[in-house]
Amino acid sequence: MGTGQPFPRLSPATCVLRPTSSAWYIGRAMATEVQTAKYHGLQPGDLVAAYRNVYLSRRLDDREIQLKRQNKIYFQISSAGHEAVTTAAGMVLKPGYDWFLSYYRDRALILQLGVTPYEMLLQAVGAKEDPASAGRQMPSHWGHKRWNILSKSSCTGTQFLQAVGVAEGGWRKGLIPELAPKGGFEKDEIVLVTSGEGQTSEGEFWEAVNSASNLKMPVLFLIEDNGYAISVPVEVNTAGGSISKLVRSFPNLFLAEIDGCDFLESYDALRYAAEYCRRRQGPAFVHAHVIRPYSHSLSDDETLYRPKEEREREAARDPVVTMAGLLVSEGILSEADLTKLKAEVDAEIDQAVDRALAAEPPKPESAYEFVYSPDVDPTSAAFETKPSPAPGAQPGTMVDLINACLRDEMKRDPSIVVFGEDVADASRDEVLAECKGKGGVFKLTANLQRLYGKHRVFNSPLAEANIIGRAIGMAARGLKPVVEIQFYDYIWPAYMQIHNELSNLRWRSGNAFSCPAVVRVAVGGYIGGGAVYHSQSGVVLMTHIPGLRVVMPSNALDANGLLRTAIRCEDPVLFFEHKHLYRQTHNKGVYPGPDYMVPFGKASVVAEGSDVTVVTYGATVYRAWQAARGFTEETGKSVEILDLRSLSPYDWDAIARSVKKTNRVVVLYEDSISWGYGAEIAARIGSELFSYLDAPVERVAATDTFVAYQPQVEEFTLPQVSHVRKALDRIVAF
Repeated sequence: MGTGQPFPRLSPATCVLRPTSSAWYIGRAMATEVQTAKYHGLQPGDLVAAYRNVYLSRRLDDREIQLKRQNKIYFQISSAGHEAVTTAAGMVLKPGYDWFLSYYRDRALILQLGVTPYEMLLQAVGAKEDPASAGRQMPSHWGHKRWNILSKSSCTGTQFLQAVGVAEGGWRKGLIPELAPKGGFEKDEIVLVTSGEGQTSEGEFWEAVNSASNLKMPVLFLIEDNGYAISVPVEVNTAGGSISKLVRSFPNLFLAEIDGCDFLESYDALRYAAEYCRRRQGPAFVHAHVIRPYSHSLSDDETLYRPKEEREREAARDPVVTMAGLLVSEGILSEADLTKLKAEVDAEIDQAVDRALAAEPPKPESAYEFVYSPDVDPTSAAFETKPSPAPGAQPGTMVDLINACLRDEMKRDPSIVVFGEDVADASRDEVLAECKGKGGVFKLTANLQRLYGKHRVFNSPLAEANIIGRAIGMAARGLKPVVEIQFYDYIWPAYMQIHNELSNLRWRSGNAFSCPAVVRVAVGGYIGGGAVYHSQSGVVLMTHIPGLRVVMPSNALDANGLLRTAIRCEDPVLFFEHKHLYRQTHNKGVYPGPDYMVPFGKASVVAEGSDVTVVTYGATVYRAWQAARGFTEETGKSVEILDLRSLSPYDWDAIARSVKKTNRVVVLYEDSISWGYGAEIAARIGSELFSYLDAPVERVAATDTFVAYQPQVEEFTLPQVSHVRKALDRIVAF
């Protein structure tokens, strides 16, 4: 049935596609009725193959449960009850052509796409040759490079925004003239993203549907609704108990609500949804009602919260039973044929289990592999180049030289895309004939859109997770996102994406996928009136995450060179820009040319000295220099100042050399003094360089409070020149 309206979605009243009736394909500005065949174009052999996949999935679950109880594997979570709709999805879409971000109940989908039972069991036993994760992730955390199955984490809902980014990556490649002829995308590719209904409670789900609808991305959202998020029933998670009712107002969104235990109904709905996406009419949303005949996982007991009558009622819809009944009742298979098919599947699983249990585990020390790129080392000499300033060039601010770097790099590499809040000159191109353009709240991206166009420089919604999640998807497709988070104080909605996705995609996939995105973010205080929410530092919350490179320049020249290194390396980088330093005069630098780079992990010696070392970075470098100048003038003692520049990795060798020379050290940092960034450096100096010390390590940092709006209170809170001077006096007097 259909609405007959020239609008690209199914209306609420007609959103159920059933195999027993005529189906409607709602196209843009037209509606065409399509009479469906008995099996929707499928042949009897296709139905047998579909059932075999459903049964194979179930039996693999059962065998893994047995292996877990035998302590031969370490975790199990099943896909039971979801097999019909996910098998249908695998038959409608194209492995290695379309892209897939699936969740843990998608075993049947993954089998249908081409992953073998043996490969799945390699993950269950944690084998070295596990193609999904090299033994690093739990079972049912799917990933496969060959079939375009992007590695999935355990996080609920993070995949939605990444799926939009994956779709956007292919789309933008086709729009960038320098990239379009090179391929790496299909003109009618689809991105399938799946989840249970519980995950739709996450805010990132709504951000993803919003962006996909707004950009008309070919994302097929498949929501497998089994009625429970572990023990929490759907009416608690979702207002009204139906997610499809809540999303009906999104423009450009195809919508279908189906019985996901009915294979034919599922196949029918999904083929229309896929066709809608392939025609680039917008995203599609298929809400499939499935069952969960097993507990959430082996750590759960559903009898504690699900009554017997409910469980028995669901059992009647079990696709393993109903599909077998259909094949027999239609005369496609006899009972004997069915028995033979099941025996063949069981034998295949037995063989796969034996092979998997004999598979080699990874070596313990392999944990160090693929934390970072094994191919490109941004700490190496290849990233250390000399500046080549033009004759007579005038010094510029940090803003000037960061903008220059972005301009140069976007010219060099057409795969670079720049986006975030307010970064474009203007989202509405036509206004640029009259208006100057925004180019970022601090103007660091000014005129980039004018130079490189709206498909490479564009604004995002006001949603930080949206920025990072989409960037991850784009990076996985081969683009180089250089995104901006406007203020570090507001980065926290994106922290899940940064901490659990951006940082470890390469590691958790065993180097099958990577995410070399750059995240630029304004950070820090000292601006007078910044108060609690425009003064935060807390860089330690990023430096303790393996897989991330974290840098913070203190001057314009370093900012230019470090940003170029960040863009050209193959790891995710957090690029901290201290906003107090953006337009200072003391840290200006001359434009060094388009190939100037500063390697990560190499400190700069700002001032040489022999009596005390100060280890610092960012806005406190200049304060250290001011304090040291007065200290030297009054005492005659000299201070060596190390500007770390790179916070992860940091230059331990430079620290050790300096401390061995001066025998006294002050660690100066803008984080709160307790558990702040400098605490680790101070502890390591005390541990590894104790015999060289003539005085205890001094730390100067912010108070364990928040930054106030009133300038006098801010000055008290953050480390000042006077604080550094007192520390220098104490340490030489010891």
